Formats: sequence, C-alpha cells, structure tokens
Amino acid sequence: MDVFGKALSDIYNKGEADTLWLHNSYGEPEEMPLEFFFRDDEDMPVLELQALKMCSGKVLDVGAGVGSHALLLQAFNIDVTAIDISEAAVEIMKDRGVKKAFLKNVFSYQDKFDTVLMLMNGIGLTGTLAGFKHFLIAVKNLLNPGGQLIFDSSDIAYLYEDMPKPQNQYYGEVSYQYEYQGEKGKWFNWVYVDEETIKVVAQETGWNCEVIFDDGEDQYLVRLTLN
Repeated sequence: MDVFGKALSDIYNKGEADTLWLHNSYGEPEEMPLEFFFRDDEDMPVLELQALKMCSGKVLDVGAGVGSHALLLQAFNIDVTAIDISEAAVEIMKDRGVKKAFLKNVFSYQDKFDTVLMLMNGIGLTGTLAGFKHFLIAVKNLLNPGGQLIFDSSDIAYLYEDMPKPQNQYYGEVSYQYEYQGEKGKWFNWVYVDEETIKVVAQETGWNCEVIFDDGEDQYLVRLTLN
C-alpha cells in the first residue's frame, strides 16, 4: 500500500488531506506537512537552490516526489528525467508538467547522465552505511565521464545528546513507517551520513568529494565527481 502516495494524491486532488504521520525508530511519531513537497523556488532553502544551479547536462532526479525540483530544472531548459517508486507521485509529476517522469527504482535503472541529483536527504534511500557505500560504487554506471552526484545529508548525532548512540550499527541508520488515515505502510530503512564519513567512503570508492554548502544546522550539500 502506497500510504505516502495516497496522502499526496489527497492534498493534490482535493486541496486537503488528513495528517500524514511518520513513525521512526528513535522517538515519537512526527507529522509530515504535505505542502512541503509542493514547494516552488521561493519556498526552497538555499541548499536546494544551490544544488539546482549546479546541475548540468543530462540530469536524473532520484526520488523526485511530485516533481518540484524537476519542474524548476525544466524551466531553465535542463534535460531532466525524474524517477520515483511511488506511482501516485509519478502521476502527480506528469500532471504538473514534468516531461520525463517514470515509475522507476534507481537501483535497477539503466541509462547515462551527467548529473545524478538526490535532494531532501534522498541519499537516505540507500538504507544503511553499507548500502551507501554499495550505491556509490553502483551509481558510477549511471554517469557519463566527468559526471557528478549531488546530494544533501545530515548529521543526526544531536538525537543522541541525552542517550547513548547505538552500539550495533552506525548511528545515522534509522527506520521509518508512514501512517495515513489509519493505514500503515511497511517499515523502511533510511540513513543520514555525517560529513566526515561521507568523505571517507567517497575516497574508498574512488570519488572526489566537495562539501559545497553547510547550513549551520547539521545539514550540508555534497558533490561527488568521478576521478
């Protein structure tokens, strides 16, 4: 059941929706503001706008949601392909005017791009630190020579200021579950990778790493380029 997609469809088609809850493995459930996914450039943080300015050539927008970033790239005549695993999100993207919107999983996608873009902590879909490392190796097959991977991530060490960090896994590995109108989706893994760990893993997997922007609140924008 695409619980997330159902909530997106309601807010898009009806103009209103019930509360979308995000359960997590580290604390109380959080309310997800659905309007957040439909932002335009005036409502986007500097970090995301900077990432969009850095996009060049043929772009793959991974985990594109309802297409807010893809639409801005299109407006600047960027050749962008947007993919998501939510069928409802893809239908909304198409209806909003995203020209190339597909129901695809990046792990099975086959094509070549100059830029792979993963915003709103999109790199988290790699699930674990081991998954992040595996992805950095695999995603090279999606890039043309000289290509780049652009993403943002966060250091969530602040969650453990009053309690010990997990002993049996990387502290940035968490799990989430969506709930909407009493229906719950499947739990899924997500990872937030701290800045130093990104640099280490990037070097191990053969990337040049640049931290482009730091918002001062433990969130940063990273560009990896192929050696």
